[in-house]
Amino acid sequence: MARIVVMGAGLGGMSAAYELRETLGKAHEVVLVGKGESFGFTPSNPWLAVGWRKQDEISVDVAKHVGKRGIRYDGSGVERIDAEGNAIVTGKGERIDYDYLLICTGPKLAFEEVPGSGPNGGHTQSVCTTPHAAETWEAYQEFLKDPGPVVVGAVQGASCFGPAYEFAMIVDADLRKRKLRDKVPMTFVSSEPYIGHMGLGGVGDSKGLMEAELRQRHIKWIVNSKVTEVRDGEMTVIEHDGRGQPGESHALPFKFAMLLPAFKGVDAVAAVEGLCNPRGFVIVDKHQRNPKYPKIFSAGVCVAIPPVEATPVPTGAPKTGFMIESMVTTIVRNIQAELKGETPDFEGTWNAVCLADMGDTGAAFVALPQIPPRNVTWTKIGKWVHLAKIGFEKYFLYKMRHGTSEPIYEKHILGLLGIERLKDVKRSS
Repeated sequence: MARIVVMGAGLGGMSAAYELRETLGKAHEVVLVGKGESFGFTPSNPWLAVGWRKQDEISVDVAKHVGKRGIRYDGSGVERIDAEGNAIVTGKGERIDYDYLLICTGPKLAFEEVPGSGPNGGHTQSVCTTPHAAETWEAYQEFLKDPGPVVVGAVQGASCFGPAYEFAMIVDADLRKRKLRDKVPMTFVSSEPYIGHMGLGGVGDSKGLMEAELRQRHIKWIVNSKVTEVRDGEMTVIEHDGRGQPGESHALPFKFAMLLPAFKGVDAVAAVEGLCNPRGFVIVDKHQRNPKYPKIFSAGVCVAIPPVEATPVPTGAPKTGFMIESMVTTIVRNIQAELKGETPDFEGTWNAVCLADMGDTGAAFVALPQIPPRNVTWTKIGKWVHLAKIGFEKYFLYKMRHGTSEPIYEKHILGLLGIERLKDVKRSS
């Protein structure tokens, strides 16, 4: 019997634990180690932050639900990885040996890289975690009592731009519903070289479509920019030219601001010599396996992926929900193959699929694969995207509460678009 430890109980970790149990059966042990007792559906955080969702509507009691599938859960987190000894040490001091370790921790949020940013002692809000989004909702309610300028965006080094666009447009839609929009000047700030870059070098006509959406909503923008400092009620944003040289400086006033930070690897992972790149992201091969430690696989935002292209102001490559599920399935199938004595040669497609809600409409970005040259690339805007995202939310939360990894949504919706989790490669045994 093999013991597989999954580190992280977010989108990737929960999916991995369920898929391992479903694929490997009860002959092998699956241990899930996360931080805290609750799973929050991260894509719904922008809705939670403006009161369109309640926290318990998008949260799942992890131990209760994974326990029904015979998966042990430890909510104390991982204090240390002993990669040479094939073991982890939990936050409560327990040493757990593993035959395979799946690192699905998500990122460490590097708010400290922009002085004055972040929700803990800083002056900006966040939708990166469900608790952060709940705090943002509290701040947003105070803002509504005395509205004024709003700044939303993503700072230098950020790799996840979709939620920034989503939140800006959801706030716009919410303020219009409340008949307060005329009292709120809005500015979108981004390290992207142009609107709609998304860390992907653009997707189809994303530049023109997203610029049109911002214009229609009277949202000004500053791109190719760095946020150098945030103070109470004001931030300094410096535009850069095409060579990355600083240019015009803006002092942007705000009464409410949400900035997505750059990401780093979490401390316990980044501390393992030879496991990660300098930012603490796990190095993996095309089979999602670390080259130095073959018993360690990784999936999700914590994986090292180079930028799609060099940009004047640093940007990273996003890891979308579907890409994460592709990584997870790759890992599970490779572990299954190895346990059977077969060649573990499965590869994920790494297709980028993003459904960005805009409050009353939405934008779908599809890049197959994420890294150019691509077979398929397009962006479309419409009400159907808003409805599709709601459908995906309900579907994914159902999976997390009922302990299934069956990709019904992918088979019946994404399958129609030719979007698959795994590459069609020749197998050997």
